[in-house]
Amino acid sequence: MTQLLFSLDQRTSSRTIVFDHSSQVRARAQKEFRQIFPRPRWVEHGTNEIWSTQGGVMREALSNAGIWALDLAAIGITNQRETVVVWDRHSGQSIHHAAIWQDRRTAGLCDQLREADKQSLFHEKTRLILDAYFSVTKLRWILDHLEGARQQAERGDLAFGPVDSWLVCNLT
Repeated sequence: MTQLLFSLDQRTSSRTIVFDHSSQVRARAQKEFRQIFPRPRWVEHGTNEIWSTQGGVMREALSNAGIWALDLAAIGITNQRETVVVWDRHSGQSIHHAAIWQDRRTAGLCDQLREADKQSLFHEKTRLILDAYFSVTKLRWILDHLEGARQQAERGDLAFGPVDSWLVCNLT
């Protein structure tokens, strides 16, 4: 059998598409999952729900295409780049829900950094504007607010990144 391409699209839903080498869609599957709003302006995704729905649509797409995972030549992943997941390096389990790009819980921190004239330092180090949209302040919030998280990170026990890196960790 010709090897196929597998596309994982992880946004506010989980979607998988199987393509052949001429870019024709062989199969697709999609599943919505809940958006979590623990407080006003906070928006999260449950990482177990992301993994569960993505795994389900991967299996469904493979079944719909009538193929096995061994028939795949490559997997591509697209996602919300500023949604951040922090996970235990040893278990692959996240330590908190994913704080998604829409989450504004760190807007006050960004204001404090601006008031302390840290905006240019932030830009110099990250090449980003200082805004709660970006994942770096979300990461700091998680390390500051989850008991033991900073100590775990300092020991090298945590990893963080956008959803695609966490999916790769779990797929491997």
